[in-house]
Amino acid sequence: MKEKLTNAILKVAEVLQMNKYLTAIRNGFTTLLPIIICGSFCSLMLSVVCSTTTTGFSLAKFHGLEWLAKLTPIFDAANYATMNFLAIGLVVLIAMDLGRHYGHKDPCLPIVALGAYIALCSTVVTGTTESGEAYTVANVLAVNFTNSKGLFMAIIAGITSSELYLHLMKSKHLLIKMPDSVPPNVTASFASLFPGMLTVLIFAAFSFGFESIFKLSVNDAITMCIQVPLSKIITTVPGFIALFMFSNILWSFGIHGPQVLQPIYTATMLQALQENTDAVLAGAQATNIFNRSFISVFSAGTGAGMTGMLALAILLFSKREDQRAVSKLSIAPGLFNINEPMIFGIPIVMNPIYCIPFILAPAVSITFGYVMTAIGFAKPMAYAVPATTPIILKSFLATAGDIPTMITEIMALFLVFLLYVPFVLISNKQAAEEKKQQEETA
Repeated sequence: MKEKLTNAILKVAEVLQMNKYLTAIRNGFTTLLPIIICGSFCSLMLSVVCSTTTTGFSLAKFHGLEWLAKLTPIFDAANYATMNFLAIGLVVLIAMDLGRHYGHKDPCLPIVALGAYIALCSTVVTGTTESGEAYTVANVLAVNFTNSKGLFMAIIAGITSSELYLHLMKSKHLLIKMPDSVPPNVTASFASLFPGMLTVLIFAAFSFGFESIFKLSVNDAITMCIQVPLSKIITTVPGFIALFMFSNILWSFGIHGPQVLQPIYTATMLQALQENTDAVLAGAQATNIFNRSFISVFSAGTGAGMTGMLALAILLFSKREDQRAVSKLSIAPGLFNINEPMIFGIPIVMNPIYCIPFILAPAVSITFGYVMTAIGFAKPMAYAVPATTPIILKSFLATAGDIPTMITEIMALFLVFLLYVPFVLISNKQAAEEKKQQEETA
């Protein structure tokens, strides 16, 4: 029974990890990471350096430093140029990754995918002025289609448009043959003419037909049928905990859990973080507890399973020299959330003793972090931080220097440390018994 369950888990994980579409999504978000970090850094600067209107700490509020407010347009422009165009970037990156997967090097592919995506977007914005007068603005693209709110439609459009274009490129009936004397770049452009044109037209026609029939835009339908239900599942405490416990279950079998599951939750978590950032910059309170930075702090501090606390527990309580040696080497990387030395060196993979606390660790830390944030002791995180940001500094940067949140992170790490200690003692006992059996056999 145990072997069947193990094989089933491994089979599901392998399918998810090797799926070309999930790989393209994961690679797209990974490539976007520098842009996300840049935008978040600019948001942080706007809040804690340049702002004179937001609540909380800001250097510009101090006498003599008011001039820092003049730097606002710089960081505002950089933030807009990065965080407000994540969906656009993701469409292009997914198309490029799928092109590489199929061995297709046509540079027109990402442009066609972007054109198909924009064909699904409404280019008319309506609203009401403060005086109650209705207005309509044509030939514009609303920010909801370009920022994190458009990520789900970007994923779907990037995949489907790329597949359609690449399929049409195989058709000999759509190929325009040019004489050998024509330069290769011109020949390539004409080869992609009809497939590219048809792809964009098909998406435009689909958008028109869908909205005519259902009286609902494609983006609204995706939000209602996919984005909202998924968000409701993984932003609940049980759903969030189950997600990261399963991630660590995969790790326990030697499969990189986050790489497998990131495509499922990244868009939702990124949007939640962006909503918090926008709220803080607008002078309001962040409300989304579960977001991308919460994951970094409370489910992956010192790495998956928070194994830095296992290393500390081993150094303090273990009598096994092999595990102590690995732990000594793992402390420094663990501070920067790199824990492969612990996972494969102790090892945790396929280790029945350490797998248990490794899987339970995120549940303990996430629950504690959530409760402390929900009661108002810690603050919801509003800024993205790089994955290798040292522990404690992560919560500091993610909340613009909120001390109670830093204390919460420290306490969560301590609880995980306490979780690991009994299993270190069990490992000691196991090693002693094995040594005794060897001596008796000898």
